[in-house]
Amino acid sequence: MRGPRFTPLATSLPASVPFVGPEAQERARGRRFAARIGANESGFGPAPSVVEAIARAGPDAWMYGDPESHDLTRALAAHLDLPAEAVLVGEGIDGLLGYLVRLLVGPGDAVVTSDGAYPTFNYHVAGFGGTIHKVPFRDDHEDTRALTARAAEVDARIIYLANPDNPMGSWHDAATLAETIQSVPDGCILLLDEAYVEFAPEGTAPLIDISDPRVIRMRTFSKAHGLAGMRVGYAIGHPDLIRAFNKVRNHFGMSRVSQAAALASLADPAYLAGTIARVVVARDRIAAIARANGLAPLPSATNFVTVDCGGDGARARAVLKALTDLDIFVRMPFVAPEDRCIRISCAPESELDILAERLPAALANAIPDRM
Repeated sequence: MRGPRFTPLATSLPASVPFVGPEAQERARGRRFAARIGANESGFGPAPSVVEAIARAGPDAWMYGDPESHDLTRALAAHLDLPAEAVLVGEGIDGLLGYLVRLLVGPGDAVVTSDGAYPTFNYHVAGFGGTIHKVPFRDDHEDTRALTARAAEVDARIIYLANPDNPMGSWHDAATLAETIQSVPDGCILLLDEAYVEFAPEGTAPLIDISDPRVIRMRTFSKAHGLAGMRVGYAIGHPDLIRAFNKVRNHFGMSRVSQAAALASLADPAYLAGTIARVVVARDRIAAIARANGLAPLPSATNFVTVDCGGDGARARAVLKALTDLDIFVRMPFVAPEDRCIRISCAPESELDILAERLPAALANAIPDRM
């Protein structure tokens, strides 16, 4: 036969993507969005010092990046007061998720996640032939006890838990996470996705204990640091597990420019603190806009606010479509009952002004009989 011979696993998988990007939507619509407030990027951007570092690194972009990300790894280790052997830099959390699944999950192996949690993890599991077991959210929070109980039932290799959570913006405190870690079954690892941890209240993140082989934590420069397009994430864990990533990772996956940008951002904590403060203000503004239009914002420990549209998934999808028609890009959870909501990313005032101006019309178009 001519053409590629796909593996039976690849043949069995649907050719789909978890997210349709705003650029694809703009091409389909034939015009740009006026407010890009759906992807949880940082509209506040990186620090000026980071932009300068990117410019300085640009002329050297012809060279491969340091395959060890040596300087960035050691800067992160110093920042976290950890040995460098406990830290691994990779191509965003998405890339690191793929490497971890490749290390731990083979055909038929079980993993446990929440139904409606971050879908990219599920794509990696399916791509390596793993079996996904899901538990429902409980009161718009990931149900930590149900996750560990299900993992014990199915002999799971990995439990995926985001804290704070995407898409609901909810969170558990450190004591709850410590209890969860103690409940992880033998032979299983808790994958703790902390992409939004910089925005969370004090006492959300449990203490980092790299001697505990049951936990690996993943963080990113995409959110608070404003570097989503640079694709810089990092894992924190037991040195033996971190070392094992060298068996499967793309050793030249990190560009010189990305490494320089992340290093500069780590060295500018004042700008990071300012961004976090601006996110708090934006969360309050989004919540106020929602309430003014009869919607219910949920508490958030992230750089977005999930807003209850007061009905079911069909109503929320109608609201999302109406906002899209009015050139406002937002997203929403995929799974009921969380899909009664839309999710609005924090952004500068100018974009939230557009939301405030156009949301009433969107609601009128989406819900004509709304009182």
